[in-house]
Amino acid sequence: MALFTPLRRWQPAFHPFVRLSAGSRLLTLVERVIKGPLFGCRMCGNCLLQETAFICHMECPKGIRNGPCGGVHDGYCYVDPKRRCAWHLINERARRLHREHKLLEVLPPVDWDRAGTETWGEVVKKVRETGLRNIMMPSARKGKSAGDVLEEEVFRPIRQPLWWSGDSEYHAPAVAEPQSHLERELGSGRFVITVEVTPPVSAATGKLEEKIKLLKPFVSGINFTDGSSAVPRMSSAACSAVAASLGADPVMQVSARDNNRNSLQSQAVGANAIGVYNILCLSGDSPRVGPKPHSSMNILDVDSVQMLWILRRMRDEGIYLDGRELKNRPHLFLGAATAPFAQEPYMQALRIRKKINAGAQFIQTNLVFDPDSLDPWLEQLDKEGLLDKVFILAGITPLRSMRLAHYLNDHIPGVTIPEEIMKRLSRAGDGFAEESIALTVENLRRLRKKQGISGVHIMPLGWETVVPLIIEKSE
Repeated sequence: MALFTPLRRWQPAFHPFVRLSAGSRLLTLVERVIKGPLFGCRMCGNCLLQETAFICHMECPKGIRNGPCGGVHDGYCYVDPKRRCAWHLINERARRLHREHKLLEVLPPVDWDRAGTETWGEVVKKVRETGLRNIMMPSARKGKSAGDVLEEEVFRPIRQPLWWSGDSEYHAPAVAEPQSHLERELGSGRFVITVEVTPPVSAATGKLEEKIKLLKPFVSGINFTDGSSAVPRMSSAACSAVAASLGADPVMQVSARDNNRNSLQSQAVGANAIGVYNILCLSGDSPRVGPKPHSSMNILDVDSVQMLWILRRMRDEGIYLDGRELKNRPHLFLGAATAPFAQEPYMQALRIRKKINAGAQFIQTNLVFDPDSLDPWLEQLDKEGLLDKVFILAGITPLRSMRLAHYLNDHIPGVTIPEEIMKRLSRAGDGFAEESIALTVENLRRLRKKQGISGVHIMPLGWETVVPLIIEKSE
């Protein structure tokens, strides 16, 4: 017991801090002055430094709390190309410190009531409530380390609000029956083809309906972008409703950039009413890549991982984020996007595992121009035991022009067109369209043979008329 005498004498030193309220200006200033230079702290009021290798994730220009996004390129941020990606740095340091397991926890959105305030006062209060004796004395810890007690009794209650219970475990869907035609097709083991349609820039739906009718007989699902490249167009929800009315199975994209936690839940509840059962959760392109003026903020209320977590619980547990019960749960087949070449396979697999744990059932990849380049990524997913937990749809596109090829290769994060393909297309001359279609058909055939690939997602980028031809030639 003599060992704990100094601790008893030291404990009163906490009292001045305890007397400071959680919103104390003095303690907030002290924390800002210390944590800012040391960790890049942005004073979100919900400190997660112990989960993010002691680098503040809020340095991410998009404010993503479960990163990185698909825009990281060679470790740099696509929003600000001169800045190192905060989540890339977090991943690197976590790996060096053997703390990768910490990155798997689904971290909560910002508690905006606490944004701009300190967290040290809460830590001190929790330590005092728990008692230094309980933390330090082995008999009181019941075999747990002091670090485990601090984690369970002090840090977790502070960083995780009462309305959030994110964890790092995999949760298999609680529903046995397929929620959509697309899920049924994927579950059957067939090689599935889906297609992306860019929404119109006006309120007219005539051409949109023509495209849907053209593509419907050839695909298992039709995906509608949600403000891709931060350019306003007809909403994905509206396009999905049109598709459903024509008998197609729509995949509705929901971008975190344009939705907060309330509108996300409202969209999920209303999805089935308009014939939508597939939802693809995306963080969304930064407004900085869209047309000027950049009128919206880069800060996300929720990110794609949090979206998946919220929607999975609505479907499987029948509860809203605030704890209210859903009498009639929405039927949802949940998807996410990934950029296989944005980071090394090990880090990409970590990111995908987190999305699968949160609720992703299918994954749509960024554009792939060399199917064999997916092998290291697929091997890592297989090693991690992820291929039997998710359906993977590889993204492909028929290039309409060399100008488009150069734009994708030079300006779109996560997209790389091999030099030999660029040369092949440039040599085609007047036969460019035919050569581009032939190349897409070749890639589709090669992807059919890839273990772990459940289908392809064709992104025609406005060239929808050639999709039926590509599919017919590939069979």
